[in-house]
Amino acid sequence: MKKLALAAFLFITNHVSADSRIKDIVHFEGIRENILVGYGLAVGLNGTGDNLRNSGFTQNTLIKQLNNMGASTTSMGNLNTKNVASVMVTATLPPFAHPGNTISVQVSTMGDAKSLKGGSLLAIPLLGADGEVYAIAQGTIAIGQPSSDSNKNKPIPTAGYISNGAIVERGVNFDMNTMNELKLALKNPDITTSRMIATAINSQMRDTIAHAQDPGTVIVNIPVTYRDNVVNFLSGIESLHIEPDTVAKVIIDQSTGTVVIGENVRISKVAIAQGNLVLKVSDSDKLKLLLEDSEQDMPNQPGTQLATIETNATLSDLVQGLNALGVTTEDLIAILKSIEQAGALQGVIEVR
Repeated sequence: MKKLALAAFLFITNHVSADSRIKDIVHFEGIRENILVGYGLAVGLNGTGDNLRNSGFTQNTLIKQLNNMGASTTSMGNLNTKNVASVMVTATLPPFAHPGNTISVQVSTMGDAKSLKGGSLLAIPLLGADGEVYAIAQGTIAIGQPSSDSNKNKPIPTAGYISNGAIVERGVNFDMNTMNELKLALKNPDITTSRMIATAINSQMRDTIAHAQDPGTVIVNIPVTYRDNVVNFLSGIESLHIEPDTVAKVIIDQSTGTVVIGENVRISKVAIAQGNLVLKVSDSDKLKLLLEDSEQDMPNQPGTQLATIETNATLSDLVQGLNALGVTTEDLIAILKSIEQAGALQGVIEVR
């Protein structure tokens, strides 16, 4: 029998401090990354590039590139190389990036190229959402992105990357000292968490300058004394610690048998029979797990394996008790789903 591995589970209990810095749970409005994208050619491929007859856009781009370089092509039929491929290049421009900084780029094929191994990206502009050029990318392509097939730990040959392969040509204009107010966007929107953030800021500044606008936004009015030095103000705010509230949720990954349980998940009174297992949450809030012994003459009688948890019936207690009885991963997932369907699980189950 496949035993349930306790190491495969993450339990968040009330005994563990979950304090987090504000900087780790919010985004500061305006201080964010920007997406860049570009189109160009990868050359130097060892016969693994696009078939020019099948990929007209590659042929047209190659002809244009050659003409710009002064190598005029009079006949398209003369182009029969398979050492070139059309590629899309993507990158992320960090906040406060300045001209001369370098950023890494991702390169992916567009046509029927078999591999980008050994190829080089010709210089191409990377555009932002506003159509402006923010960086220029060029360099030798490295293959190393993992395959989506978990059974094959091999890189995908049609996608690669260039470390520090783009030079920033222009940054995003953003003057923090002109701001009168600041918006904090929560990464995991929650009413209680947003209120706690506002309370922590007001307590630190000894003034009511912050308020929770909604579960995902906290508005902070920048004090007049910090209008010319917003960086120091933000530094003081982002280092504050709070304990974020969490949604009662159970996440099940059936492919790996992993179960993640939030500390707020509870189970109500319920009784379940699963195979030779009898599960009961009693009126006294004690969790009892009875495993019938199949070797006994009277299989309907509970066996000697009994786990009693003298505490509130939490879902993490349930799973630990089932683990002690050697319940399989498949049975555990089935039990959790059955409890939810019975309306006895006070939380949400998310299956992946």
